Amino acid sequence: MKRPTRVPSQLSESLHKRLNAYALVASAAGVGMLALAQPAEARIVYTPSHHVIAPGHTYHLDLVGRGVTDFNLINSALRWCDGLSAYCFGLEQTAPRKNSAMGYYSGDHGTWDSALTAGRRIGPHLNFHPAFGDLASGFVFSLGGDGTRSYGQWVNVKNRYLGLRFVIKGKTHYGWARMSVEIKGTNLVATLTGYAYETIPNKPIIAGKTKGSEETGTLGALARGAK
Repeated sequence: MKRPTRVPSQLSESLHKRLNAYALVASAAGVGMLALAQPAEARIVYTPSHHVIAPGHTYHLDLVGRGVTDFNLINSALRWCDGLSAYCFGLEQTAPRKNSAMGYYSGDHGTWDSALTAGRRIGPHLNFHPAFGDLASGFVFSLGGDGTRSYGQWVNVKNRYLGLRFVIKGKTHYGWARMSVEIKGTNLVATLTGYAYETIPNKPIIAGKTKGSEETGTLGALARGAK
């Protein structure tokens, strides 16, 4: 006896639409979960520059480009210093509250900013000092003195890095400013040649690094097709 041929059942139009809707929602949810599984991507924002800071001038460094001064780089003009009985000049850094630079304390000579070489790490647990620091200073003794003296790690250097810690919307970020400094006699000229910062709060940055990202997470890698 011949078995009757089975006729495929036809789905109603409304049920078909509902099933398609469920499939779209499930697909979107899966993609959303993979997207959430991917960690935030670290990103360095670098700004090239060639700004000469002449004696008597100040550069207002805005690392983010948001119209806010994060650090002031001040090239003070030659002036009389009563306590030293000498004329003095120098390159200084000042910062708003909570912002600071990597540096060291040198006893009676005060607080100095470090001139970092490329490749140095700038981040948590390192030596930052608040508010103010000298990069380079010079003195011209005029009362029986012995000529001109210069101090600090930034005397006659090329492309060194100022390690920076600053605040964006209440969160700590790290960055750097690259400068060259030349002192001839009493003439000090600083040239800012670029600056950068890390977009992820509390994440270190490497002096001189201008781009790069760091990604971790198995699901994130799978979502991007990694084997």
